[in-house]
Amino acid sequence: MGNARGMAAGLVAAGLSLWMTACGGGGTSSGGGTTTGPTGPTVTSVTVSPNPGSMTIGTTQQFTAAVAGTGAYDSTVTWSVAAPAGSTMSAGTVTNLSSSSKSSGFFTTPYPAPATVTVTATSKGDPTKSGSVVVTLTPPATTTGPALTVDAANQTHPINPYIYGWNAYQGDPVSEQLIDLPVNRFGGDGFTRYNYLLDIWNSASDWWFESYMPPALNLPDDSQFNAQVEQNASVGAKTLGTMPLIGWTTNAKGTCSFSVSKYGAQFEIAPDRSDCGDGLKPDGVTAINENDPTDTSFQIDESWTTAWVKYLVGKFGTAANGGVAIYDLDNEPTWWDAVHRDVHGGQTSTPTPPYTGPFTYDEVTKKGLSYAAAIKAQDPTAEVSGPVIDNWETYFYSKKDVETGWASGPCYCYNGNPVDRLAHGDVPLIEYYLQQFQKSEAATGKRLLDYVDIHGYFAADNLGFALAGDTTAQQERLNSTRVFWDPTYTDPNFTDPNFTDPDNRTNAAQPVAPQLIPRLHAWVAKDYPGTKTAIDEYNWGGQEHINGALAQADILGIFGMYGLDLGALWGPPNRVATSSSPAQMPGLIAFEIYRNYDGNHSKFGDVALASGSANQGQLAVYGALRTSDDEVTVVVINKTFGDLTSTLSLANLTPSGKAKVFLYSSANVNAIAAQPDAAVTPPAAGATTSSLTATFPASSITLFAIPKM
Repeated sequence: MGNARGMAAGLVAAGLSLWMTACGGGGTSSGGGTTTGPTGPTVTSVTVSPNPGSMTIGTTQQFTAAVAGTGAYDSTVTWSVAAPAGSTMSAGTVTNLSSSSKSSGFFTTPYPAPATVTVTATSKGDPTKSGSVVVTLTPPATTTGPALTVDAANQTHPINPYIYGWNAYQGDPVSEQLIDLPVNRFGGDGFTRYNYLLDIWNSASDWWFESYMPPALNLPDDSQFNAQVEQNASVGAKTLGTMPLIGWTTNAKGTCSFSVSKYGAQFEIAPDRSDCGDGLKPDGVTAINENDPTDTSFQIDESWTTAWVKYLVGKFGTAANGGVAIYDLDNEPTWWDAVHRDVHGGQTSTPTPPYTGPFTYDEVTKKGLSYAAAIKAQDPTAEVSGPVIDNWETYFYSKKDVETGWASGPCYCYNGNPVDRLAHGDVPLIEYYLQQFQKSEAATGKRLLDYVDIHGYFAADNLGFALAGDTTAQQERLNSTRVFWDPTYTDPNFTDPNFTDPDNRTNAAQPVAPQLIPRLHAWVAKDYPGTKTAIDEYNWGGQEHINGALAQADILGIFGMYGLDLGALWGPPNRVATSSSPAQMPGLIAFEIYRNYDGNHSKFGDVALASGSANQGQLAVYGALRTSDDEVTVVVINKTFGDLTSTLSLANLTPSGKAKVFLYSSANVNAIAAQPDAAVTPPAAGATTSSLTATFPASSITLFAIPKM
């Protein structure tokens, strides 16, 4: 993951007054005193309209400031918004919309919201002059929500518990135990070159290509990878490890890849190591390609994988006996030539690596086959996952194709000149990858690939990893979970590449619906039946807020409903605040809804039931049968800012008692609250459908556990 390094600047303008003192040839008065010269431009007042203000939570309003004054005064303003004194709630956001004749502020409400906020316009010409309006914020009225259905007799597929996974490097064991974490991945940019013998890795461009070696005393046994395997086992989680395919691993020779003393001045220097640069020349554009990769790394091949897996089996046992369960075939090859450009970027130095520059079909596929075979040879019970591709364009084209397309007219687009794909039968990259593994199994009788694996960073408007934001951002976040399933969804805010049709190689390519999970299943059905599906990195942001909890809970429900086999959140939630992050209990509770909703580790069901909502954008519904006690569990997520009353129809279910009810809402963002049991109306005579009517609070998650006869 990258680093954000930016600056913020402000501008303050002041009014100007002129004065003169009478002397010599200056102005005089009969008293011999002073006279006052002409007055400069002056702002006399600022008023804001409409005033008073009243808004429904979840809406927007444009306010206008009228600035009065004398002379050629500055009529523009700066807008701000504040919650009442002592309130800890967000006040929302207000954006400047200025022109030469007026100054407007576009206000977006917060959620949760205080009863009022104050919107203020302050004169830029004279910051002592301002006007304000107190805006009353009112929740939407309770209304009828969409009809909800769950069919207890229509069991669509088992729900794989691995969909509730994390990427929790050095994670919090308390949080992991709270959700009975099922699988934990050890991966990411830094671990593409992880050296298990020395417990050392290179951070690549994420942090000035610096190498890190923790002070372990007994290596390799005391390595951080081994520590994670042990901690995972202690909380009942399986380990998903990462095997380097890039052809390099980190050595103990150097501290960083682009030494300033060796390669000269560079655009940026690391704040913690003054001799470590960013690998760009002072112009900030030209890459340093003459670096020696062996400054920090040495070349490896599949024999390295063979030795590592053999060691792990010796220490922890095979996957079938509690050892490492799954191995990723590296991480995000799309960025090897950028993030790891110190070893894979196009080096002109000696020795020349076997592969440099943007990845190709042959590199990812041939390496994938050979490294997967090495893993399976040492542990036939382990599973293998690949190609761990993270980008829409490279689901369909190699990075060589993408960069060639960008540089080629007339399109200058990612698929405009796919020389690599055309050399491989014009087959989309991931499909080609699956086909080669299928051919390998047909020839040898051995399956080498168990999961087709992608990363899914498709939160709308770059909201992944971001704070919750105002109600517009919150609505965008919730709407964009549709990327995983909806055949009508495209993201209007994400313009590059906006999921353009990969088969249209012109500038006229139109957006298409990603439908990530159905797309994965379609690839598998066509190219390598029996392969499981994985999305082992994603993040929708807002985990400090009820909105992030709703999005995360919706994603987990989607994963179960649409039959994903493995999902792993990147950036698991923190129970307590850290120096870089607020507390993220809402994000954690989104997992507890499915893994520990009552504090006694009761779980959402393990067999998906056909479920539907007349409007999934208002109320999302996910049903599942819990086979351990034959109860039907239902999660309902209210994505709106108002209470909704709806009826849940339970087809082919006769209740044997009341439903247990558990609620998570902004009333208490730190806990799931048990509610009074709810009566379930049994089927009428001759019918088979029960029903339950409830009011679902604004921005909430409700879980029903319904006993059946």
